[in-house]
Amino acid sequence: MWTTRATELASSRCKRSFGRRASLFTDPYAMTLPGSPHIAYRDRELFIDACSLRELAARFGTPLYVYSRTAMLEALSGYQRALAGRDHLICYAMKANSNLAVLQTFAEAGCGFDIVSGGELERVLAAGGDAARVVFSGLGKTRAEMQQALLAGVMCFNVESEAELEVLSQVAVQTGKTARISLRVNPDVDAKTHPYISTGLKGNKFGVAHERAVATYLRAATLPGLQVVGIDCHIGSQITEADPYLDALDRLLELIETVEARGVPVPHLDLGGGLGITYTDEVPPAAEVLVSALLARIDARGHGHRKILFEPGRSLVGNAGVLLTEVLYLKPGDTKNFCVVDAAMNDLMRPAMYGAYMGMAACRLRDDEPTLMDVVGPVCESGDWLGRDRRLAVLPGDVIAVLSAGAYGMSMASNYNTRPRAAEVMVSGDQAWLIREREQPAALFANERLLAR
Repeated sequence: MWTTRATELASSRCKRSFGRRASLFTDPYAMTLPGSPHIAYRDRELFIDACSLRELAARFGTPLYVYSRTAMLEALSGYQRALAGRDHLICYAMKANSNLAVLQTFAEAGCGFDIVSGGELERVLAAGGDAARVVFSGLGKTRAEMQQALLAGVMCFNVESEAELEVLSQVAVQTGKTARISLRVNPDVDAKTHPYISTGLKGNKFGVAHERAVATYLRAATLPGLQVVGIDCHIGSQITEADPYLDALDRLLELIETVEARGVPVPHLDLGGGLGITYTDEVPPAAEVLVSALLARIDARGHGHRKILFEPGRSLVGNAGVLLTEVLYLKPGDTKNFCVVDAAMNDLMRPAMYGAYMGMAACRLRDDEPTLMDVVGPVCESGDWLGRDRRLAVLPGDVIAVLSAGAYGMSMASNYNTRPRAAEVMVSGDQAWLIREREQPAALFANERLLAR
């Protein structure tokens, strides 16, 4: 049974269960929302799996993140089906959502992990993950993090610069370990996404420039303590078209052929992550369709023997989660109406940081006429908004679900205004686990010290 020692203590069954999912189609008020079939209205109540979101909010408080384990595993299954029979590894990009129970879910499903810090490596190990199935990405690895990863025995370092290559060689020799390396190549491909999350253009800070890649591979092959094991590419996040992936793949395959012709084997091909999800009306390709198209191109060019790695993050967890927030006040105005809720930009940074659109739904449908309003939080910033110009029929005390919040929600949360971070809950069917307790204010300044007098 899926539990850990920590979650066993807080697990409970949801008060209401509608049994088989077929009930969605017999209920006259049933309505599945965009993004995930696991979040749907049943008899005017919004459910995730077989759990009422309003009842979860009453039990665990708000703000509250809630994730469907079933939705996560279904998202993963698309990648797994496409890669069946291949030598491959799916490495969950844990920066999207690093809760231990989420990592446990993917580790038990056979995933490795894509990490970008020593802290993330510690989380993987704490969740029962295998360091030998970890790729260490990120362009600012410290010497201490390199040594930590070498001692843990990570599968591979995705090296992002020539300078990093030299330092990693030194650390590997000093540690008495061999660092298996893959170069993250910047292919100068436009992912057609938000500039803050585009990572594959010449002007971005990530990766080794395409025109420097061959020389860097040749240098890596001569450095002590290093072993070349692959090539890596990640061109951005929230990508909703297949063409940028195919363009980047063609450039990588050309590089592999050139590098191997110079005597340096490149055994694995890591195509990164970045597949988008539906927040509103986006229609990204299904993971199975995208991966199958990439594999077909790989086979057609004679590279089908290589081990294939993918690093999905958002596409596995984004539409599996919601953020629940209680309506505190309705504040009408001459030019703008406001719905003030208890969640804020510290709980969900994406709207303030990217101007991101997050879908919203009342957890109980009312017969009242919806009102056009901005949904805003209590933080003392005009940028503290979760949604603008939303039509909602809500009253104080009602609960709103911010949709598609499973990725880059809790993982980007902060304690601005000394606000404790939200609790997190995982559900599966009609069962719910508290997987992260709500922070308490005193814990936020426990490591601070008054001046001695």
